[in-house]
Amino acid sequence: MMLTNHLKYWPKRLATTLPVPETSVYDNLAVSARRYPNKTAIHYYSGSIKYRRFKEEVDALAGLLQLQLGVAKGDRVILFMQNSPQFIIAYYAILRANAVVVPINPMNITEELAIYIEDSEAKIAFVAQELYDQVVPLPQRTPLQHVIVVTYSDYLEKDYDLKIPPEVLVPNRTFAGDVIYWRDAIALGLEPGPHLVGAEDMAILPYTSGTTGKPKGCVHSHRNLNTNTVSSAAWRDLTVSSVTLTTLPLFHVTGMMHSMNAPIFVGSTIVLMSRWNRELAATLVQRHGCTH
Repeated sequence: MMLTNHLKYWPKRLATTLPVPETSVYDNLAVSARRYPNKTAIHYYSGSIKYRRFKEEVDALAGLLQLQLGVAKGDRVILFMQNSPQFIIAYYAILRANAVVVPINPMNITEELAIYIEDSEAKIAFVAQELYDQVVPLPQRTPLQHVIVVTYSDYLEKDYDLKIPPEVLVPNRTFAGDVIYWRDAIALGLEPGPHLVGAEDMAILPYTSGTTGKPKGCVHSHRNLNTNTVSSAAWRDLTVSSVTLTTLPLFHVTGMMHSMNAPIFVGSTIVLMSRWNRELAATLVQRHGCTH
């Protein structure tokens, strides 16, 4: 029996039940990109990405995952980086490829990473270049086979008047070994195969902190994510005109759901920060008219 005592305090503007999409989380992006192709999806310091480009890059990466790296439905793919356009694009690309996102705290070191890769059986990882050294030993010890290296500055415009974090400004590095570079992967423009996953399929596999032993994977379906996405958008009055300052870590479900998936669901704009800085946040709020 459902408790109803809380309904006497429920906001009058808000329905007590909400329908949940029967589609995948990727479909939320596809709908928003079709509706608002020329609207800015992400502001990233001095750069911006419109919904059309956002979806095109998602689809190109999904094509790479499927056609060149052999990703199949249900395969796990690691995301190991700070907040960045690449995190968001790779997240949706993994879902578009019918695979499962495994988001990892960028503060983890090699030994901790090995636990996640071994347990999830992930063969592919998107890795920020400043974190690549933590990954180097792992292909010899874990199922990891392919690494796609990310450089945050790829999405910056050359002219800027903001005090951008130093780690965001670092140019592309070149690494020894068989690595794939983000820009090269996008440039291939590979078209992915059919989008097969639905509401009951697994979408993400985040891990607990491991305070009572080894971290444990937490299975979340597309339905589960969409339930949280829809309720977050409704509770916070998100509309297509909303502008969300996104500072919480996207590898964690709180930032992931409220600051990434919900804004994309309604077709609004994300103002993204890789690291928190109070003065810079105030400037971005004023410049972009953040409402949330």
